[in-house]
Amino acid sequence: MSKEHPGGYLKNKREPIHKRDPEERKDDFEEVWEQEWDEDHLKSQGERCMSCGTPACMSGCPIGNIIPDWNDLVYRDDWKRALERLHATNNFPEFTGYNCPAPCENTCTLNYNDDPVTIKSIERAIVDKGWEEGWIQPDPPEERTDKEVAIVGSGPAGLAAAQQLNRAGHHVTVYERDQNPGGLMRYGIPDAKFSKKKVERRIDQLREEGITFECGVEVGEDIPAEKLDEEYDAACIAVGSQKPIELPIEGIDLDGIHYAMEYLPRANPGQNDGWEVPEEMNADGKSVVVLGGGDTGADCVGTAHRQGAAQVVQIELLPRPPEERPEGNQWPDQPQTYEKSYSQEEGGVEEYCVDTQQFHDTDGDGTVDELRAHRVEWEQGEDGWEKEVVEEDMRIDAEMVLVAAGFQGPEETPFDPLDLEMTEHGTFETEDHQTNVENVFAAGDANSGPSLIVWAIGDGRDAARDIDEYLMGETSLPASLETDNPPVVSRR
Repeated sequence: MSKEHPGGYLKNKREPIHKRDPEERKDDFEEVWEQEWDEDHLKSQGERCMSCGTPACMSGCPIGNIIPDWNDLVYRDDWKRALERLHATNNFPEFTGYNCPAPCENTCTLNYNDDPVTIKSIERAIVDKGWEEGWIQPDPPEERTDKEVAIVGSGPAGLAAAQQLNRAGHHVTVYERDQNPGGLMRYGIPDAKFSKKKVERRIDQLREEGITFECGVEVGEDIPAEKLDEEYDAACIAVGSQKPIELPIEGIDLDGIHYAMEYLPRANPGQNDGWEVPEEMNADGKSVVVLGGGDTGADCVGTAHRQGAAQVVQIELLPRPPEERPEGNQWPDQPQTYEKSYSQEEGGVEEYCVDTQQFHDTDGDGTVDELRAHRVEWEQGEDGWEKEVVEEDMRIDAEMVLVAAGFQGPEETPFDPLDLEMTEHGTFETEDHQTNVENVFAAGDANSGPSLIVWAIGDGRDAARDIDEYLMGETSLPASLETDNPPVVSRR
C-alpha cells in the first residue's frame, strides 16, 4: 500500500497512548494505560509510517506482523480491514498490544535517527476498536475432522495452538491445572498492566468456537500422562517456563521470601479467583526488596506499591544500562539502553551493581528482616566481565523479599511416564515441535525456553501447523515468521 502523504513522519511527532498519572494509578489496580484515545491521534501516528521498501519492523516482530499495512489502514480510517490484517498473523493482538516490549518499534527504520512509529499503540487501538464495534466474533470451522487433540496449558502458546487447530476442524481439549484458563496472561501479569476481562472475553470466544476447557486438572495427577499418547490423535505441551532460577544465597529459606510466581498470582485481586490475599503475600506497611531488574521484577514492584508497601527497593546485579546506545549496539539491533519501568515511575528505589550475600533474620523469629550485600563494579577482563567489590556489607531493610531472578525452563513436569527427552536447558527436545513420542508436541516456552508473549503466540501457531500436517498429511494453516532463535528473556 502507498500513502498519499509519505512525509507524515515530518509533520507528526511520536505520541503513544498515554499512561495515567503515576500518583493516581499507584493506589489502584486499574490498568495504567489511558482507556480513552482519539481516532484522529492514532491516524496521525499511522501516517508517520514510511511504508519502507524493506520494512525492518516486520523483521523485528517475532511473528512477522504485517505492520505497514495496518498502519496505513488506520491512517485511511479503515479500522475493520486493519483488524483483519492484524488477526492474519496474531490471534490475540491485545495480549501483545498491552504487554509486548515492542521489538518492532526498536527496528522501525525511523528509529535510525528519529522516534519510531507508535506501533504498539496502534495495535492496541485496532483491537480495542474491534471489540468495541463487535467485529471480533467466534469463528468456528464449517466442517469437523475426526481428530482429537489435547493441549496442556492455556497460556498464549497453548491458546494460539488451540484456536488454530480448532479452526482446522479438529476437536480440541485444553487442560489447565489452575481454576481458570489464561496461564501467564491471567496469573502472571498484574491487573494494572492487563485487565483479566480481556483474557476472559478471548476464552469466551474460544469456547464458542468449540474448544473445550478442562480446568483444575493437572496432567499426571488428575489424569494420567499416558492419556495424551493413548487417547488423543495428537497432544501439545504448552506449560510455559515457570521454574525459577534458584539463588545460592544464605538465608533464602527464611519466611518472608517468595519467588515472583508464588507472589503475583496471589497478590492481585483480579487473579486470585475469589480467595483472600494471604497475609504472607501482603506487602502492606512492609519494607520490600525485589531481586531482579526485568519485567517480572517491575510487576512485583508495582504490585507491592498497590498493596501499600512502606518502601520498595529493586535490586539488579548488573550495571544500569546507558541512556544512549553503547558502541557496537547500533540500529537495527535491539537497543541495550535504560528505560524506566511503569512501576518505577510510581516510586521505589532502583539499586544497580548490588551483589546479594545474605538474607538475615535479625531477631531470630525465622523471618527475613534484612538483606546484606556488596556494591560491585564491572570491568572487562581477559576472560570476560569481572566484578570487583567496592563497598562491603551494604544493609537494606527487608521484611519481604520477592525473587524475580529469571526462569530456567518448565517446572518439574509429571510427564515421566511418556519418557519425553529433554534438552540440557530443561525444555522438551523437539524437531518441528514434535517430541520423541510421535504424537506429542511442545510449544512456547516449554519448547524453547523463556521468551516474549509475542513469540509464544507465534510458536503456538507454528506448532498447530506442524500438528495439523502430522494429522492430515498436509496443512493450510498459515506459517509465522520462521526463526530458530527466539529472543531469550529472563523476565527477571
